[in-house]
Amino acid sequence: MFNYILVTGAYWGFTLTDGALRMLVLLHFYSLGYSPFTIALLFLLYEFFGVVTNLLGGWIGQHYGLRLTLTTGLLLQVVALVGLAQVSDGWSEVVSVSFVMAMQALSGIAKDLTKMSSKSAVKLLVREGDEAGLFKWVALLTGSKNTLKGVGFFLGGVLLNTLGFAHSLYAMAAALALILVGIKLSLKQELGSTSSKVKFSQLFSRSREINLLSAARVFLFGARDIWFVVGLPVYLSAVMGWSETEIGSFMAAWVIFYGIVQGSAPRFIRQRISQAPQGHTARFWVQVLVIITAILTISVNTPHGDWILLIGLAVFGGVFAINSSVHSYLVLAYTKKEHVAVNVGFYYMANAVGRLLGTLLSGLSYQWNGIEGCLGLSAVFLFIAWIFSRKLSNLA
Repeated sequence: MFNYILVTGAYWGFTLTDGALRMLVLLHFYSLGYSPFTIALLFLLYEFFGVVTNLLGGWIGQHYGLRLTLTTGLLLQVVALVGLAQVSDGWSEVVSVSFVMAMQALSGIAKDLTKMSSKSAVKLLVREGDEAGLFKWVALLTGSKNTLKGVGFFLGGVLLNTLGFAHSLYAMAAALALILVGIKLSLKQELGSTSSKVKFSQLFSRSREINLLSAARVFLFGARDIWFVVGLPVYLSAVMGWSETEIGSFMAAWVIFYGIVQGSAPRFIRQRISQAPQGHTARFWVQVLVIITAILTISVNTPHGDWILLIGLAVFGGVFAINSSVHSYLVLAYTKKEHVAVNVGFYYMANAVGRLLGTLLSGLSYQWNGIEGCLGLSAVFLFIAWIFSRKLSNLA
């Protein structure tokens, strides 16, 4: 339990800086006049290297243990934060975009090393056969992470208005460096390493269920990020006239609510089906998301469409949180302990692919047809996720 607390605490600290960094970069460069597509490019390598990191991170964790991947992730985030603080308003747009993309690439590697390490550690620390306990601890870790990421969004907006861009980054780097030192001194036990060597070909899951779940995950998280990453913040600023603080606060509230629902998902689902989630559970909840997003797409340009959008996105957040919690449980339930780092790495590689697609398409679809274009494409992605979810089998 002590190791679980250590790993979770490190993940929480990292998550605060990750959420704050996203808002700092987005709001700072939007205020400098960058287009929605250019802003999306700033996050492109962040997501791309998440794909690579999740794939190779699972292999590294399997060989050398999760302690190494966790501390490496924290260290890289400190380097990325200090690097981003060097950006100057006097640089040309090409130089600024290129440099920020490079630093965001480091941050993307850091984020997925830390996430893969934390979620894999749960499987290793929960007693074999305790499926209800596994679902509870996974949901708690993931839900608390997203709640804190929402706090990070709010923190980013506040820091930008009070300390400015560079000083905010230095402050976060210092705080994360303290967490890194604490982990190095306190987490003595190695986690997740095995004596059996994993070949490169084994980095790609051979499990039908993991592959199906991963494919569904690509389109599930792509669907969210299509409207969330660039489309919604730009819409709130350009169309609804919100300030940076108001945008940061709304984004924070959405993610905090999402995290609270995600952490409560085990109790919510258990009250209705009296058991841990099954393949059909994932299928049902993504189907609900398809319907919600289709309704929002149709309603956004009607009278009071702005408020329908905001309320509808809150409902989307609650249902999406249940989807994500069910997925996070199923990937661990479908895998064996000796393959956990590799399978979780592969699965979150798929998650990163979805976020990569969603980030790129968020800027493109908003420039093409505004928030309506983002929502329509999101509905298409969710329908594809439902197709893959239909083939998931139930646990024995």
